[in-house]
Amino acid sequence: METLSITVQTAYAELVEQLLAIDTERSIGQVPGTFVTKQIKGKTYLYFQFSAPGGTTKQVYVGPRGPELDALAHRFEVERASVRHDREGIVALAAMLRAGGAAVTDAASARVVSALAESGVFRLGGLLVGTHAFVVLGNVLGVRWPTAARTEDIDIEARRVLEIAVPDLQADVPKVIESLGMGFLPVPAFSPKEPSTSFKVRGRGLRVDLVTPARQGSTKPVVVRRLNAAAAPVRFLEYLLDTSQPAAVVDGGGILVRVPSPAHFGVHKLLVAQDRPAAFQAKAAKDVAQAAQVLAALEELRPGDVAAAWREAASRGAPWARALVRGRALLERRHPETFRVVERSLRAR
Repeated sequence: METLSITVQTAYAELVEQLLAIDTERSIGQVPGTFVTKQIKGKTYLYFQFSAPGGTTKQVYVGPRGPELDALAHRFEVERASVRHDREGIVALAAMLRAGGAAVTDAASARVVSALAESGVFRLGGLLVGTHAFVVLGNVLGVRWPTAARTEDIDIEARRVLEIAVPDLQADVPKVIESLGMGFLPVPAFSPKEPSTSFKVRGRGLRVDLVTPARQGSTKPVVVRRLNAAAAPVRFLEYLLDTSQPAAVVDGGGILVRVPSPAHFGVHKLLVAQDRPAAFQAKAAKDVAQAAQVLAALEELRPGDVAAAWREAASRGAPWARALVRGRALLERRHPETFRVVERSLRAR
């Protein structure tokens, strides 16, 4: 594990702050597009023209031109100039982060994340989880994950899988994904009677998986109300949804998302790993590898975080406590050095 320079860490913190400020002060100036006029039978009408996902130019009728709509168009231009200035600052910070060695997200994945962010998924409680969250958490902690953690122990293809944890959202995720024009198709479920919980681009590794907390041990897909989609139930996922934080995905610019707290992410990975069936031991190994990296970084940078997150998980009942014991055994077997560090911390607290 290599620590990023203080300059890069400061730039990342500033990026998150600026994205939060822009999101808090959302205005019409952030809507991509422009007002245009049309002459129809001697009268002037105002339309809003924009590029839809996939590159199609569309126009939406606003109304006949008059003082009120002229004032709206003027306000839009003024606010858009301010937003453009803010966005230029975001791009500059992202360039600084890339040059300084911060982790970046591939363009295709970032495009999907951006569309989901614009649809309100993360503002409504959605959470970026899985390997993409692991990548983002490296920047959150100010570290560069070792090469082995990102290529050997973690399948490169897995970085093209976007896992989005969803509570009861009011956002049409399938429609957002389809509107990108990237060729996403629903991945058929094992049973033809069950709805799909994944969307994949044919012939490519890019996939979006929707997951949600399991209910009473059920393994059947959960239809999320008002989401117009189903999500795969995952045990212990509520542990992540309960404790999340804002973060930034870095690509050509920055995208505001929500990710698990680092300590809860690491502990949850152990909980998930011990729950994997025998046929998915490669994924279990990836889970434990990510957990080891995050937990080791936290013990060095934020002593006490892991012990607090561990106690919080153990307090949820006997099944959780038993799962933690099994997860700890996996960590000891696969990453004994990290295990010893974590074990000392747990005993000390």
